[in-house]
Amino acid sequence: MQAKKMSIPNRIADYFKRYRTSWLMMAPFLIFFVIFTIFPVVLSIILSFTDYDMVQAPIFVGVENYLQVFLNDEYFIVALKNTLIFSIIIGPASYVICFLVAWLINELKPLPRALVTALFYIPTIVGAAGWSVWRLIFSSDQYGLINGFLMKFGLLNEPIGWLTDEAYIMPVLIIVQLWMSMGISFLTFIAGFQNVDKTLYEAGMMDGVKNRFQELWYITIPSMANQMIFGAVMQIVNCFAVGDVSATLAGLPSTGYAGETIVTHIMDYGNLRYEFGYACAMGVVLVVMMQYSKKFVTWLIGRMGH
Repeated sequence: MQAKKMSIPNRIADYFKRYRTSWLMMAPFLIFFVIFTIFPVVLSIILSFTDYDMVQAPIFVGVENYLQVFLNDEYFIVALKNTLIFSIIIGPASYVICFLVAWLINELKPLPRALVTALFYIPTIVGAAGWSVWRLIFSSDQYGLINGFLMKFGLLNEPIGWLTDEAYIMPVLIIVQLWMSMGISFLTFIAGFQNVDKTLYEAGMMDGVKNRFQELWYITIPSMANQMIFGAVMQIVNCFAVGDVSATLAGLPSTGYAGETIVTHIMDYGNLRYEFGYACAMGVVLVVMMQYSKKFVTWLIGRMGH
């Protein structure tokens, strides 16, 4: 006799009843994820189609904010260009440096490896506190460390405005952001190297692998595909979300908008001008850019793994 087929609501109830312990364990994370991630994203998408200033009720304006972003806001184009520069330079450079440094550190004994790993993770731990040091290093007066050093040895007659001169703002911000982006990906690669099956290297020697670089290309990288994808995603997020370092060091807005990024542009309109509808539209554009960049990098690393 054929068993009676359960209805969809009964199947859902049976599923949750069967795995209720797992759902209870995940409940704290899911609650916070929905409240602080899903809900803000959905609300931002809704507000991006409105004119909203936190005083009056939102007024629906359709795609007007998105048209303004790409057609009427010349400084958004500057911010987009600067963000892409950050992503193109810092992303690959930091990714490769993190991988190579992690590869070299992995060859050390446990105690030195732990100490050097902690040293390279310091920029992530220090965070905003490190910006005070960078502000001292690149101070625009004669008391700045770089200006003072160069003037002391006669290489400069007057101080350079590292954080106020449009010609120097972006290079300085790239240096600082590169220093700050070494943390999470670096730890991920260290963990990946530690988890590679050592028997694969023995098998590789039997199959003709002759040196460490061949081991890295044919064995290590394919075995670390998951860690490499995660590290790439984190680098993309860090590069596209760069903003605090520019606002802190170069000001909001920076001189001539030379250090403007999409995030600082959002901060300008959202936190200073209270044009939240327009700020949300730029936020949606940024999220879409990040998602498609993640998919492309994930596909590219997946091809490398094969």
